[in-house]
Amino acid sequence: MGKITHLNNILIIDDEDKLRQLLKRIISLEGFDVTGAASLHDAEIILQKEGTDIILCDVKLPDGNGVDFVRTVKAKYPAVEIILLTAYGNIPDGVQAMRNGAFDYITKGDDNDKIIPLLHRAMEKVHLSKKLEQLQKQVGQHYSFESIIGESAEIKEAISLARKVATTDTTVLLTGETGTGKEVFAQAIHHSGLRFNKTFIAVNCSAFSKELLESELFGHKAGAFTGAIRDKKGLFEEANHGTIFLDEIGEMAIELQAKLLRVLESGEFIKVGDTKTNKVNVRIIAATNRNLQKEMEAGHFRSDLFYRISVFTVFLPALRERAKDIPALARYFAGLFAAKTNKPVPVLQKDYLDALQQYQWPGNIRELKNVIERSVILNENSLLTAANLPAELQNEAGGFSAFDLAGVEKSHIHKVLKHTNGNKTEAARLLNIGLTTLYRKIEEYQLS
Repeated sequence: MGKITHLNNILIIDDEDKLRQLLKRIISLEGFDVTGAASLHDAEIILQKEGTDIILCDVKLPDGNGVDFVRTVKAKYPAVEIILLTAYGNIPDGVQAMRNGAFDYITKGDDNDKIIPLLHRAMEKVHLSKKLEQLQKQVGQHYSFESIIGESAEIKEAISLARKVATTDTTVLLTGETGTGKEVFAQAIHHSGLRFNKTFIAVNCSAFSKELLESELFGHKAGAFTGAIRDKKGLFEEANHGTIFLDEIGEMAIELQAKLLRVLESGEFIKVGDTKTNKVNVRIIAATNRNLQKEMEAGHFRSDLFYRISVFTVFLPALRERAKDIPALARYFAGLFAAKTNKPVPVLQKDYLDALQQYQWPGNIRELKNVIERSVILNENSLLTAANLPAELQNEAGGFSAFDLAGVEKSHIHKVLKHTNGNKTEAARLLNIGLTTLYRKIEEYQLS
């Protein structure tokens, strides 16, 4: 496929030399970079060598028909917009041209005054397409395997396995503790796979009741239950031809597991309150922090579903099992939150990194990210030391004795409240504690 190398570049294809030169002069005065061709053959050479953004093309040419040429160009250069010119208003030709992907179809002479506004509209569409393409590239990079941070053998093994399965359509099961980055891996698998340019939908199965999850996944018909006033598409329909990521699949009710199994085996499901079968083509990536084999033995998870989703399993190690990756992750998050808060990127001191590596991280990467965010927000200079860490990390690293903890905690809560301007809900989020716990601490330390 050819590459479009210019913006505001227009190619005129017309075998009438005088008209081609006239159009070239008129369009050039608008600031466009204009090239001319007298035949489709010459135009194809220009497209291959230089590319273009918009084509103004005559319908009747010595070596072919402009209407057919539209289909050829759009197949090779989908971002190029094409406007057809004809000496005669021919409605069937115009209809076919639009079907083939033409931007518009106008008559020569009578419509010359329409060409410039039309070119500007077409160029707006080109610019939007380029922005979208750039955004898609950025998203793809963001969710690529290359973006996963870590040099430990454990994480490299997980990445290697995930890369191998990504280029297939095989169902994948991601296992590991909460916060180990399962959705990041799911996104990377999707964006490296055959469905990379299709929809990716993530749903946390533990966030919904059985009834609500069924409706969310499979949709419902109007009147299926109280409040169902209109038909609703489910997430499987929305993800058709793409990927659906079922996080915490171990939390799914046993009744719903049967419906999911049917989707996996036949691509079929029935909406809530409906009798008609719907068909979808969806890749499923599942994740769990539970031991599904034990859940299966206890009768909480269907064995047939387990064997169907565990065709290819990727285990994600806990952060404490890959402690050598913590400094790199910490520096990445520090840079990220510094940019978000418009602060200089802090230097992470040795005692700070040592404390991070000695901590057990029960919340894994998610907890590390939260700790770094708080450190950056509360930091008043360009250095992060162990003193910037929450009390539990300092204590585990040996920075404080048990007798010091109350004072450290009081000071830390005070700093966070000062940062949030007294917003206790936000302070509780940053401190990673419940709002009621925060109120109790405020009263205990007389911080109000």
